[in-house]
Amino acid sequence: MRHGDKQNNLGRKKAHRDALLMNLACQIITHKRIVTTLAKAKALRKYVEPLITKTKKTATKEEIMHNHRVVFSYLNDKTAVKELFTVVAPKIAARPGGYTRIIKLGIRPGDNAEKAMIELVDFNEIYGNAVNTAAEPAKKTRRSKAPAAKKAEEAPAAEETATEAPAETASTEEAPAAE
Repeated sequence: MRHGDKQNNLGRKKAHRDALLMNLACQIITHKRIVTTLAKAKALRKYVEPLITKTKKTATKEEIMHNHRVVFSYLNDKTAVKELFTVVAPKIAARPGGYTRIIKLGIRPGDNAEKAMIELVDFNEIYGNAVNTAAEPAKKTRRSKAPAAKKAEEAPAAEETATEAPAETASTEEAPAAE
């Protein structure tokens, strides 16, 4: 019985499974997206997201070196570790979690396995631009309402000054028309 066993063994022994996840993690870090089976993608997400989180928690030089060594023990690939800390870490610094996205691609014709594409979220230009362009108009409308509210507050004050000195406003209106 497998009561309470959440580990997906992927039909492999522990050493084979660790090697598989290590290779998949190196590939997703270097290529930013890979196509694999859905089960492997879900297992990879649990494997790689804590490693990406370790790149963010760096304050002192000792902690940086310690996190490099911890991540290297999971990846065993110097180029992937370097890519992770130099390219991926600055892009995901503001993100609180959820660094990967899994997109289902249908079934594989040979063995009917479900295929999925797993990718790093901040490195997808298609989804990234859509989110940014959708967010920008909302910011612009908020800003346009704020100056309108300020103008509405200034308008009664302007009316009070206009009633006190109508001769000054009339002279200022004629001056631009004369030019």
